[in-house]
Amino acid sequence: MSASVKVLKERLNQVLEQIESPRFLSSDGLGNEIGFWIFDYPAEHELIVREELQHITKRLQKRYKFEHLNIFQEIVALLDERGLFERACAREKQVGLEALKKNLSGPLQQDKIARYLADKYNFAELDFVILSGLGNAWPLIRGHELLSALQDVMGHTPLILFYPGTYSGLNLQPFGEVESRNYYRAFKLVP
Repeated sequence: MSASVKVLKERLNQVLEQIESPRFLSSDGLGNEIGFWIFDYPAEHELIVREELQHITKRLQKRYKFEHLNIFQEIVALLDERGLFERACAREKQVGLEALKKNLSGPLQQDKIARYLADKYNFAELDFVILSGLGNAWPLIRGHELLSALQDVMGHTPLILFYPGTYSGLNLQPFGEVESRNYYRAFKLVP
């Protein structure tokens, strides 16, 4: 096992403890900040994180009312409900991802995605929300933009984003390689 996998597994082993802490569940000590948390990880270890996340959510289901939302699956559902998914797939084959991104910029505006999720899931009734699948949805969905839009609909419900990249506490850097984007309103779930 490589050193980076070992460190990642050690961090993943702390996720349950962090979620079950009073600080997380009640957003204690956050100084009126929103309860947004980020678990960042090297994108090349996506499959390890997915597998561990399945185990984590299975254990959490016994004690908490929460939703684990795969953002990629959610945008597919949103596009499908609007009759756009099949057309978007065909369009991507014709014009490529960058042109498709421009074509979908209206339906996939981050505030529309946030509102779609808020309408579909009653966040106020949940103990917390887990978001994953951002790597599959990128570049159609950008982490910093989605988090900014979700601020308006989450209320006091804590949110954890499992993020394939790095989060410095000030910047989100997808895949650890793409130009960094400012987002400063979240906390690292496990340093």
